[in-house]
Amino acid sequence: MRSDRNTRAPVSLKIAAAGGLLFMHLPILLIFAYAFTTEEKSYQWPLPGLTLKWFAVTWNRPDVWQALGLSVRVAIVSTLIAVVLGTLCAGAISRSKFFGRETISLLVILPIALPGIITGIALRSAFNLADIPYSFWTIVLGHATFCVVVVYNNAVARFRRTSGSLVEASMDLGADAFQTFRHVILPNIATALLAGGMLAFALSFDEVIVTTFTAGQQSTLPIWMLEELVRPHQRPVTNVVALVVVMVTVLPILGAYYLTRDGDQIAGHGK
Repeated sequence: MRSDRNTRAPVSLKIAAAGGLLFMHLPILLIFAYAFTTEEKSYQWPLPGLTLKWFAVTWNRPDVWQALGLSVRVAIVSTLIAVVLGTLCAGAISRSKFFGRETISLLVILPIALPGIITGIALRSAFNLADIPYSFWTIVLGHATFCVVVVYNNAVARFRRTSGSLVEASMDLGADAFQTFRHVILPNIATALLAGGMLAFALSFDEVIVTTFTAGQQSTLPIWMLEELVRPHQRPVTNVVALVVVMVTVLPILGAYYLTRDGDQIAGHGK
């Protein structure tokens, strides 16, 4: 009897998978290609020529650096807020039993399930009602609403796979709540928190819709790209920036994947 692990996929399935991957990634590859084109005002194919000058032009554009700096600062602060709030919420949901627990869990994950335009309109209405001026912090609050969900999902899954007997043993040995969290719980959930934080950073860095409603006159890097596409000044510069955005967002996602792929191998699991 042949093992399922040794069974090869049919050729038609491999072709279909390759076609699906090509359909999804070919536009991204075209963006990369146009970052090297010698044509400045239009997208021609095949490329009329290849050049690296647009990377130098992008490097010397102060508006690109301003937008990049704002995106990085917003992503860092949003991620820090999300890690703290997501961890606390995950700990309460997974380690406590109280009336309405499942409802609260649903409300926590709701912002990422709703369309971004709904979240953006809701936040803008709240800021206008409270007479809060649009600033760096309104963008951060907008991004934190969905970044919390990413950290929460990672943390709550790891909390539920961590044996409660480890916490009980720590408390029986005289450790207080902070010592138990620091020496027992945190080492078991650290990789999940790091992965959630990396995903939250990636989501915040390339977010467009919510930012549009909460940024006011400020421009993060994705908003800058959107404006450049509408009113192009130097088209290849936009493609260079797009290449940078893809790299910045893909690396945290890959890191999160490698951190959590062996997440079931934790202390106390299955005991």
